[in-house]
Amino acid sequence: MGRLRPYEHNPRTHSAEQVEKIAASISEFGFTNPVLVDGEGGVIAGHGRLLAAQRLGLLDVPVIQLGYLSDAQKRAYVIADNRLALDAGWDDDLLAEELERLRADGFDLGATGFSDKELADILGEAPAGEELEEPPRGSAYQAQFGVIVVCENEEEQAGVYERLTGQGLKCRVVTT
Repeated sequence: MGRLRPYEHNPRTHSAEQVEKIAASISEFGFTNPVLVDGEGGVIAGHGRLLAAQRLGLLDVPVIQLGYLSDAQKRAYVIADNRLALDAGWDDDLLAEELERLRADGFDLGATGFSDKELADILGEAPAGEELEEPPRGSAYQAQFGVIVVCENEEEQAGVYERLTGQGLKCRVVTT
């Protein structure tokens, strides 16, 4: 690993928090994504993985040599490798379903790279210790963890609760 040289003009940054997440992923799943290098040990892609490997004290990392790339292609791929991943999205329903299945299996969801707040948002749960803000009367709006419906009276509230739970939705009644 000491022979690998990070690209000094790499425009992608890696926070300590992100490197820690990558290190946790490597610890949990192994080194599943090799570092891409040119024919002389220059890193083209995998700078964050290399930092995580150093953080873990690894002496060796898997590499794939791309010695056939021109200098311009190497510089362009440093950018393209990171940029192309940003265009991916999530199927929110399938993501929530998979996370619920992992939780049911007893798997630590923190190993997926999502923060506790992100997991709460995805799974439609209020993060522990957070108080709900009271919405304006007569309004319904999308909150970070679901939909809040404000009712004028208990009868209306009971009807809405019954209708929503009848559709299989998780509901929580909050009174003020």
